[in-house]
Amino acid sequence: MDTGRRAADAPPRLRLNVPAIEATLRSVQGALEQAADAPALPRDTMDDRVVDNLLAAYAAVDSLVAEGSDLFAMGQLRRILELNALVLCGSDPVRREAYAGHLEATEHRFYEEPGAGIRSVVEWYAASNGTVWERAAGVYVQTLATPQLFIEGNHRTGALLMSYVLLREGEPPFVLSPGSSRDYFAVSAELRPLDRSGPMGVLRLSAVRQRLAALLLRHADSRYLLA
Repeated sequence: MDTGRRAADAPPRLRLNVPAIEATLRSVQGALEQAADAPALPRDTMDDRVVDNLLAAYAAVDSLVAEGSDLFAMGQLRRILELNALVLCGSDPVRREAYAGHLEATEHRFYEEPGAGIRSVVEWYAASNGTVWERAAGVYVQTLATPQLFIEGNHRTGALLMSYVLLREGEPPFVLSPGSSRDYFAVSAELRPLDRSGPMGVLRLSAVRQRLAALLLRHADSRYLLA
């Protein structure tokens, strides 16, 4: 399984402009708070804690790419778990302790639950040969479709994994924005009930993946990269 097959011709490693990412996330936060009919995702609110945890996770993605880490290689998968822990708990040890049981259950699901773990995500990524936008979208699809990869925080962690794939290949990360939120939420809502292992689900997931890849390309923004 050669998940690092693109490393030889990889572009120069880019760095994230975290303040620009924060500005956009804060604008989404404000829009969601003001719009009574704003689309929302179950368990994925946009309060200050969520934004702060997301920013910590984007900074972690930045560091992972800067050091050349391959998240989908054996021996590195725990770093994906850590991204999920960051979006849920941040780095506060007290909150981590309060979430200890949940994090342990998530780890069991991630590694061991049949049909719901990281193995299918890694295998899909290793076999993928589309554009970077399609590969990033595919990782999100594999994370969010049924059975979901994590117990909680699949949308946020999936968006970070997309950003990792994009940044690693020289493209801007995906950052939820007022302009992309409606389409992103619609795609996510369509994904959740789809079975990523069933034959009908695979066909529908392919169509959704293409829509998401187009969304990523349409909303690519170089402001999120340091000059």
